[in-house]
Amino acid sequence: MTKPDLSKSEQAAVAAARDFASGYLQRNSQTWEQERWMPREMFQEAAKAGLCGLLVRPEQGGMGIGTSALMKVMEELSYVDMAAAFALVVHNNHVRFIDKAGSPEQITRFLPKMLAGESVGAFLLTEPQGGSDAAAITTSALPDGRGYVLNGEKAWITNTPHADLLNVFAQTNPDAGSKGIASFQVPADTPGVTRLPAYDMLGGYAIGAGGFRLEDVRVSEDALLVPAGQGFKAAMAGIDIARACVAAMCVGLLRAGLDTAMPRLMTRHAFGRPLAGQQGLQWQMADVSTSLRACTLLAYDAARLIERDGAAPEAAAHAKKFATEAAFAGLHACMQAMGADGLKQEFPLARHLAAAKMAQYLDGTTEIQNVVISRALQKAYSG
Repeated sequence: MTKPDLSKSEQAAVAAARDFASGYLQRNSQTWEQERWMPREMFQEAAKAGLCGLLVRPEQGGMGIGTSALMKVMEELSYVDMAAAFALVVHNNHVRFIDKAGSPEQITRFLPKMLAGESVGAFLLTEPQGGSDAAAITTSALPDGRGYVLNGEKAWITNTPHADLLNVFAQTNPDAGSKGIASFQVPADTPGVTRLPAYDMLGGYAIGAGGFRLEDVRVSEDALLVPAGQGFKAAMAGIDIARACVAAMCVGLLRAGLDTAMPRLMTRHAFGRPLAGQQGLQWQMADVSTSLRACTLLAYDAARLIERDGAAPEAAAHAKKFATEAAFAGLHACMQAMGADGLKQEFPLARHLAAAKMAQYLDGTTEIQNVVISRALQKAYSG
C-alpha cells in the first residue's frame, strides 16, 4: 500500500509514535474510555516521546516534520486511540502557532513548557451558535487603552479539562466581519475565564471536549498573537492539513478494525468450518480492505498536494469525507463479523466506532466537505 516518502528524522518520529501507541496508549486507552477521562500526564508522557513539538522548528526544540509525516504519526496513534491522537494534534497545532507567529517574548514564555507537556494548549475557535461556521465569531475582544477585554463563549474545545494556555479567536471589530478576527494567548487561570464541564458523549473521552466562558477577561497588548485581518486566515490556513490528518486517523482505525476481526474469523468455527470460510464474511472484510486502501490513497494524496502547492482544499475535503464515512461503516462491519464478541470491552472496536463517528464532525462536518467539493465542481464546469 502507498506510503509517504519520509526523511530519517520523520521516520524516527513515526517510530516514536508507534512505540508510544503500542505501549502507553495501549495500556491506558480502554480505562480512560470506561472512566470517561484522560489524565493530564498523557501530555507529559507524549512529550518524552517527542510528540508535543512535531511541527516546531528543530532550532526551537521541536521535530519540524512535514505534513505526510504528521499524518503518519496520527495514523499510528489512532490505531490505538484516535481521541488521544486528536488531543495531541490540537496541542501541536497550538505550539506551531506560537513558533510561527509568536513574538520572542511569547516564544520564551510559552514554548518550553508546551514542548515538555507541562502546559497544555487549546484552540478556541468554535462557538455554541456558530458550529462549523468559523467566520461567525461573536466572542469580542475590545481595546480598552491598556489591552483588550474579551467576552463570549466557546464550545467543542479539545483538551478543555487540562488546557493551561488558550488560543482564543475573537472579533475586534464586528463591522469588519472575518477581517476583524484576531488571536490571543490567554492563560486559563486569567480572571474571568470559566472552564465548563467536559461533554457527556457517545465516546472518545480522551479528546476532552468541552467549553470555556470569557467574562470581562482583561489581557495586555502582548497577548495578541495574530492581529486582526490575519486571524481568520491563520485559523483557516491549517484546515487542509487538519482534514487530511483526520483522514489518516481513519486509516489507523480501519487498520485496527481488520487486525482485530480477521484473527477471530480465522480461528473461530461455525457450521463445521472457520468463519473466514463463510463467503458473506469474506466479502464484508474484502469491502473493508478496499475502503482501507482507498482511504490511504486519498489521505496521502492530499498530503502530497498540500506539500506541493501549500493548499489542497478539494483533495482534503474528499479525503476527510470518504475516510470518515468508510471508517464508520468498516468498523461496523468488523464488529458485526465478530458477532456479539465485538461488543466486549476487551476488544477496541466499540471505542473505535465511536471515534469514527466523532471524526465525521471534526474540522468541519461531512456536509461542510460537500460544500467545498461542490464549489470546486462548479468552478471546474463554469467554463
